[in-house]
Amino acid sequence: MTQEAPRLRLSPASLGRDLAVVQNMEVEIKGRTMSFDAALEVDPTEVRLAVLQLGQTIARLSWNGEQLSMVLAPGWPERVPAEQVLSDLQYVWWPRVRIQAALPPGWHLVEKPQVRELLHGERSVLRVSVLRAGVIELQHRGPGYTLRVHTDGDQPDFVTTP
Repeated sequence: MTQEAPRLRLSPASLGRDLAVVQNMEVEIKGRTMSFDAALEVDPTEVRLAVLQLGQTIARLSWNGEQLSMVLAPGWPERVPAEQVLSDLQYVWWPRVRIQAALPPGWHLVEKPQVRELLHGERSVLRVSVLRAGVIELQHRGPGYTLRVHTDGDQPDFVTTP
């Protein structure tokens, strides 16, 4: 049985800082690659995510820590749930201690410089790696897809974890 990473819905305030980052994202699933841009803004009260493809907004999400609102354009790929994109970005940007506190029993987030590994028991389910400055890769081993996030120099905190 393939295990999927738990979906995160961490509060905006739990990030511990404001964040505004524009990212190009590539999702590779079953040999097919989809590319889109994502603007992520976080302040203590709200997470806002706008996803664009070919200059058109195809998804807009807002999360205030209690309610998630989504507007999806026709043609949004069913294989990529919009709330999964939000969860993936939280695995990248939120502090390890906040992620670990939200995980169900039996799940652990191990962190070293450049890498986060989500384990269920001893099995690796999700690997988040900083490949180089501005390029972060998430490998979802259960559902078998890879997400590459290209930023304009913004780096997650775990890049410099001792």
